Amino acid sequence: MRIGPGRPYPLGATWDGHGVNFSLFSGHAATVELCLFDRRDATVETHRVTMPEQTEQVWHGYLPDIRPGQLYGYRVAGPYDPTAGHRFNPAKLLLDPYATQIGRPVIWHDALCDEPLRHGGHGTPDSRDTAPWAPLGVVGDPAFDWRADRPPRTPWPETLIYELHVKGFTWRHPEVPDQLRGTYRGLASAPMLHHLQALGVTAVELLPVHQHATEWALVDRGMTNYWGYNSLGFLAPDIRYATSADTAVQEFKTMVRQLHVAGLEVILDVVYNHTAEGDRHGPTLSWRGIDNAAYYRLRPDEPGTYLDYTGCGNTLDMRHPRVLQLVMDSLRYWVRDMHVDGFRFDLASALTRERSTVDMGGRFVDILRQDPVLSQVKLIAEPWDLGRGGYQVGRFPAPFREWNDQFRNTVRRFWRGDKGQVAALAARLAGSSDLYAAGGRSPTASVNFLTAHDGFTLVDLVSYRHKHNFDNGEANRDGADDNRSWNCGVEGPSDDPEVRALRARVRRSLLATLALSQGVPMLSAGDEMGRTQSGNNNAFCQDNETSWIDWRLSPDAERFLAFVRAVVAFRRTHPVLRHPHFLRGGRIGEAHAKDLAWFDPAGGEMTDVAWHAVAGRCIGMRLDPDAMDMDEVDAQGRRILDDTVLVLFNGGREPVDFNLPEPAGGSSWRLVFDTADERVVQRVVNECRYPLRGRTVAVLLTPREPREK
Repeated sequence: MRIGPGRPYPLGATWDGHGVNFSLFSGHAATVELCLFDRRDATVETHRVTMPEQTEQVWHGYLPDIRPGQLYGYRVAGPYDPTAGHRFNPAKLLLDPYATQIGRPVIWHDALCDEPLRHGGHGTPDSRDTAPWAPLGVVGDPAFDWRADRPPRTPWPETLIYELHVKGFTWRHPEVPDQLRGTYRGLASAPMLHHLQALGVTAVELLPVHQHATEWALVDRGMTNYWGYNSLGFLAPDIRYATSADTAVQEFKTMVRQLHVAGLEVILDVVYNHTAEGDRHGPTLSWRGIDNAAYYRLRPDEPGTYLDYTGCGNTLDMRHPRVLQLVMDSLRYWVRDMHVDGFRFDLASALTRERSTVDMGGRFVDILRQDPVLSQVKLIAEPWDLGRGGYQVGRFPAPFREWNDQFRNTVRRFWRGDKGQVAALAARLAGSSDLYAAGGRSPTASVNFLTAHDGFTLVDLVSYRHKHNFDNGEANRDGADDNRSWNCGVEGPSDDPEVRALRARVRRSLLATLALSQGVPMLSAGDEMGRTQSGNNNAFCQDNETSWIDWRLSPDAERFLAFVRAVVAFRRTHPVLRHPHFLRGGRIGEAHAKDLAWFDPAGGEMTDVAWHAVAGRCIGMRLDPDAMDMDEVDAQGRRILDDTVLVLFNGGREPVDFNLPEPAGGSSWRLVFDTADERVVQRVVNECRYPLRGRTVAVLLTPREPREK
């Protein structure tokens, strides 16, 4: 096997059309060996080559006889001294952190763990060779016909995100070919694209598609890590969603291209806060054996162990320049080579910690904000982690957007019927300026959601008061205990027509609230069709009917889907519901009305007394385009003047006769929809009072005509 010195950059295995350059960072290694494996039998190591050169802690070599498709891994020798942070062990075959394709996933075996919990032996390396079980990288070929791919680049005010799991979304759809179900290609199939387009979403946010590994504890229970929040390869698409491991990269790129053609952006949920290697008893698969002291945050008070801000056993050390480089190289790869449109950062606060505290002026945030590639794509933070001071909602700077759990919590409490939620609801409806107005941010800084992969589905939110997670094998101890849910009087499924009708009404009201709020709405896949997890609020290990979407829709589900489509379409056609700036309740120019006004049931504007009334559960919101700086124009150059929209919310049980404010210009209010009725039937409202039933939202408007700009 011929080998030359090669180059230290780029890191990873790079095919140049003639041979392959291999490059690996390790700051404390004594030697690095490249191991090549037979594609016909991945357990057979055919060659082992010592990397001939080291440049600034990067080991590199060039092999002119290697081609794309070659299976490979590394063995790294150096000190084994866990108390000093070093866990080198050449018996452990290691995955290249820069591998862009996986040829073999982890095959669980006790030998993978240097310090297995079941064997004890802290500080004693395990000498068993892991070549038969360790994950292997593949030398990739970057060639792909993108066919003038055009990312949609949907502006934030027009964005509607749809969070989905590639397998769960497609696995049970009867019109997706059997061989494509659960795959990237299945997600880009015609039935899936039709559903997404008809629903009106603009972006799909994919649960983790980086190559991942299932934790050994789950394997012992006969389960898998279905969600995938256990990263193993930051540059490699997960082969479980491909029809073949050999074609995973090509299939992912094809999926992105097809979604772009359909006008849909692709956002990846990425997990850089921890890795699949877990705590000191976990497996040695990659980073731990390459340079443990560089890649992970170590506890100074307990040598040999890891700081854990994630609840997963370890935390990547973003303070180290090579770790930060890996993450940024990974992000740029997914944008430049894979053409994705943005990222949602899992437990993003952990990425910002410099010493022990969160620092929004630290390296991770600063590099992203100034990077000419990454600063131009959609960046969404899950603004918390499990460490002290990790809750950072409202504190991530632009261009980050944030998952706004305060929106979720407030809206759930309001529709559960809690007292004293009117003022909090108004703040969330108006875009959460109390959280995001500082620093020049806009309402689109808030990603509003009611449900997500983690927690109850929308159906379960109105059907269960308590979690029911016994199937997870942890005696119902896992998952959140406070879900702010309401079972409408019966725990679980019910045949009582009154209970079923009430649940359907509250679901419609919840979805309407999401669609009618300023900010960026996010739907969780299946909520629009009545998906249930039978009360399981932590279905991360349920790769079965609990998590998969059932596309066999009942008549009730069909009607609810039609309602959701109508509400989303209403939001899309009314710019006042997605204003790019915060509405302040003020006037512009000669306008007599306020851009945003709040009304009590008597028809008067809200007073301090009304805002602070503990028993208040009813409020009206009027959005008036006359008082807004609306710059949209039609094809004839006339200013598009949106309708005045009036939304009435009644979170209480009892009906309310709501006195309607005077419509503009002497016209009449027209009812668009009322969540008390599953049908969307529009009519003119000539009365001065509107009968607003309990647990309902009513939307009315006064139509306007375009005028010269």
